[in-house]
Amino acid sequence: MKKACLLFVFIITLFTQRISAQDSASHLRISLLTAGAGEELYSTWGHTALRIIDSVKQTDIIFNFGFFDFNDPDFYSKFTRGKLDYFLVAQSFTDFMYEYQVEKRYVIEQELLLSANSKLSIQEVLIQTLNSSARVYKYDFLYNNCTSRVRDILIKYGGLKSERALVPPGTTFRNMLHEFLDKGHPWSKLGIDLLLGSPIDKVANNTESMFLPEYLMKGVDSSQNLVLQKMVLLNGAPAEMPNNKLPLYIFSVITIVIFGISVIKNKTARIITRVLDITLFLVTGLLGCFLLFMWFGTDHKACAANYNLLWALPTNLVVVFALWKNPRWLQKYFYLCMVIHILTLLLWFWLPQQFNIALIPVVALLLQRCWKLGKL
Repeated sequence: MKKACLLFVFIITLFTQRISAQDSASHLRISLLTAGAGEELYSTWGHTALRIIDSVKQTDIIFNFGFFDFNDPDFYSKFTRGKLDYFLVAQSFTDFMYEYQVEKRYVIEQELLLSANSKLSIQEVLIQTLNSSARVYKYDFLYNNCTSRVRDILIKYGGLKSERALVPPGTTFRNMLHEFLDKGHPWSKLGIDLLLGSPIDKVANNTESMFLPEYLMKGVDSSQNLVLQKMVLLNGAPAEMPNNKLPLYIFSVITIVIFGISVIKNKTARIITRVLDITLFLVTGLLGCFLLFMWFGTDHKACAANYNLLWALPTNLVVVFALWKNPRWLQKYFYLCMVIHILTLLLWFWLPQQFNIALIPVVALLLQRCWKLGKL
């Protein structure tokens, strides 16, 4: 009889605690906010934040992991070296929406269907993070950004688990970045393909693919019984679609012009060709040095193992000075570069890193100039 009473008391206690927990969280509404792409490069992939409405305290707070201190005196140095701190902030819903209203970007809200314990856990971890040193974090383009932070919270405390594949098999991080860059940033796409090395050519799994805002939104949509309702808070203007092959066309024209000048035999053409050669080897040499610095001198993991160094050779800087005296070793250097450039072009689509197609004329021009200079 005593054991039966104790069991009854235990069950009543658990039931009371469950009712109490439900009551304590019934006034909370938690939503995922996804903002569309903006015109600036940093906003190309959109943005993610969590919204918590407390009907008792009458608060509407946005928890945003995407802030950094632009007024930091070492901002540019830290940003370049991958040492810039990002941090979590709490802001009002009105302030958050104002930016997207001005920029005419869409904002979509997914109200999450969460248990009382999940709501309380998400609210607690956000508040604890906000009020501790953990609010500051080292930004990583692929694995630790403002969207992946929200994704990890929803996986751990909200039961986020996408029920379907979000990207086709074999999709890489670079493929996903290109999807958005192709909508209006051809030169930014070229710059990113130059700067970011082979790590972003890794195939992204389902969880990793949610490092971008739109894909986290899709993942939440496909997670069973996680979305209570979905609403469009702001309608965004459609992005303009410029000619995404513009860099390819421009580099092709430059290559043809330089080749044309180089085959002219008069003195003026030879002087112009020499100046163009110096410029070509100077630019590619400086670029190669910069890519080496981004690989070994910064914390940007995505800039490591950059195969663009196969054609942007840092040693080309030495050639700039050697061209004036034409030492004997220079001919062997040009022949070696010819072999490297030929192999690069032949293996273009099979290298561990996807190259930007606009660079084919550049590598072809380097090959032609090395062949020509090696004969002198």
